[in-house]
Amino acid sequence: MTHIVQVRGACPHDCPDTCALVTTVADGTAIKVQGNQEHAHTGGVLCAKVSKYTERTYHAERVLQPLRRVGPKGSGRFEPVSWDQALDDIATRLHAIAQRDPEAILPYSYAGTMGMVQGESMDRRFFHQLGASLLDRTICANAGGEALAATYGGKLGMRVEFFAESRLILIWGSNSIASNLHFWRYAQEAKRQGAKLVCIDPRKSETADKCHEHLQLLPGTDAALALALMHELIVNDWLDHDYLAQYTQGWDALKARALQWPPERAAQVCGLEVEQIRGLARDYGTTKPAAIRLNYGMQRVRGGGNAVRAIACLPALVGAWRHRAGGLLLSSSGVSPFKRAALQMPQLLGSRRPRTLNMSTIGDVLLHEGDASFGPRVEAIVVYNSNPVAVAPHSAKVAAGFAREDLFTVVLDHFLTDTADHADYVLPATTQLEHWDIHGSYGHTDVLLNRPAIAPQGQARSNAQIFRDLAARMAGLEPAFAAAHFQDSDEALCRTAVAGTAIDFEDLLQHGFAHIPLPEAPFAQGGFATPSGKCEFDNPALARLGINTLPDHVPNYEAPTTEFPLAMISPPARNFLNSTFANVASLARVEERPLLELHPDDAAARGIADGDMLRVFNARGEHVCHAAINGRARAGVVVGLGLWWRKHGENGTNVNELTHQRLTDIGRAPCFYDCAVQVSRAEIGA
Repeated sequence: MTHIVQVRGACPHDCPDTCALVTTVADGTAIKVQGNQEHAHTGGVLCAKVSKYTERTYHAERVLQPLRRVGPKGSGRFEPVSWDQALDDIATRLHAIAQRDPEAILPYSYAGTMGMVQGESMDRRFFHQLGASLLDRTICANAGGEALAATYGGKLGMRVEFFAESRLILIWGSNSIASNLHFWRYAQEAKRQGAKLVCIDPRKSETADKCHEHLQLLPGTDAALALALMHELIVNDWLDHDYLAQYTQGWDALKARALQWPPERAAQVCGLEVEQIRGLARDYGTTKPAAIRLNYGMQRVRGGGNAVRAIACLPALVGAWRHRAGGLLLSSSGVSPFKRAALQMPQLLGSRRPRTLNMSTIGDVLLHEGDASFGPRVEAIVVYNSNPVAVAPHSAKVAAGFAREDLFTVVLDHFLTDTADHADYVLPATTQLEHWDIHGSYGHTDVLLNRPAIAPQGQARSNAQIFRDLAARMAGLEPAFAAAHFQDSDEALCRTAVAGTAIDFEDLLQHGFAHIPLPEAPFAQGGFATPSGKCEFDNPALARLGINTLPDHVPNYEAPTTEFPLAMISPPARNFLNSTFANVASLARVEERPLLELHPDDAAARGIADGDMLRVFNARGEHVCHAAINGRARAGVVVGLGLWWRKHGENGTNVNELTHQRLTDIGRAPCFYDCAVQVSRAEIGA
């Protein structure tokens, strides 16, 4: 008789929805992954990507044993070795480098899993104990996150479920249908109740199709639009003067700046009609409650931090925070109760203060020879929860850095990604169905527990276990390496994450999720997490960082020129999530091939027809893909849907061949959508 059980878990991926999962297991094999109907936010619904999770877990190309390189860097040629062989050699190599200078070792990780245990626990302890260089994890959300903190005091906002009661929803820089599906359910509920939905996005996305209005502005001009909205709110007196007086700081200064941005000026900068801006301001100033769902797409430009600050000011001008269905949500991760220091043990650094290297400039980092100001050349890199050769900007430099024969590279992954192809050792990691973990969310306000549903496939081990095993080897080589700090099991680490908080671990065990107790309208009477307790329009602390204390429009680094006249953005394809899922056959078939969306006028000027093979190029490189003339790109802007692995590209590249390593105004983050290119037809076989 078949033995069937259902196991509660959580989606690990870099998405604001953080869905609660139920995995059906028959005789030890996972046969179905579904949304947990008992979890209000998930409501039994999963995206097309995660509903295929068994396909990913049982993928024929999954790495299921340790591998050692036998071919050139980047060739993807490996031989199987035992765990003992791999761990002994890795520990010996890292120990030898650490004896010279531990800062020559760099960890590189991001949000391949968002879990607190498999993402930031034993790994951090290991590198802290070692004294390795620290990693500035900036690649996705840092510009928006630091800008939000400069305005509200943290990654805080309205509760997502109350969007269902809003009367006006601005969906700003987000293709919610593709990347925030469960928010979209609340927006649709509001729409059925008569709410107006407005999409603000350079691309006519699937979400824009379903909204009442679409403002298709130029990339990098969001702050100009926000300032023009403020201008109209001021001149028409659509303001909540009492809220401004009691709960904001710097209103007079912001007012003076906003009055410099009439709609006519912003329309020129944004590529919009003046009446579009006036109409949006009228709606926002006269509709209550009004809510903004801001997402990270619009902060991936030079002025991304300033843009987030400008938009984040808007709810305070109209007093939207007085209503639980008013305000703004970019990220709610600031309410997570996790005991990060207990998980990561920064005290293991002792008095050492290693340098910090920015993951968004990893190409330059790995190619740097080292000097007195930079510190030692990076001699070893350990990559987990990331695929930098595919996802980091200016990928030709990234690939060149990883191709260094003298760079000792260890990659923990499920597959031979572009980065794993450059590794000296590839270590097989467990998937979410095979390990313990605990998750917060940046799109809702619950904590979720993930239980292992099946045994690890092949010889796979969890990230935390791999770092435990490496720590044991290091302790054998170096008596000062305190093995006692690496004994906690993965389940014990889950308990540590919420110990002493308002979250009861027994509730998590029983239900799979628990609610963080929070007010319904967090800033109805001020109470921001800033030093002043107010919404800080004018933040004097920014001056110490050389940043304008008031939000302003900061133009893109790369304005279109005669040589490179097209602005390029590269949002995720609907069925991919960063570079994850790009090798899942059923999802790749839907996406078909790497595409560049063009406006019909831009295509016609270049003699390009739908489906043609293209060269997209600038001074940094060339990417070959296919034309999609589908009505989604605006004139002067092309859209390179990502993110395919480089090895899947027609010429061994993806869109990051074209992006640069310059950083945002706030947060030291990458400018993926601040990129000028030219496009021409490519001859097949050229």
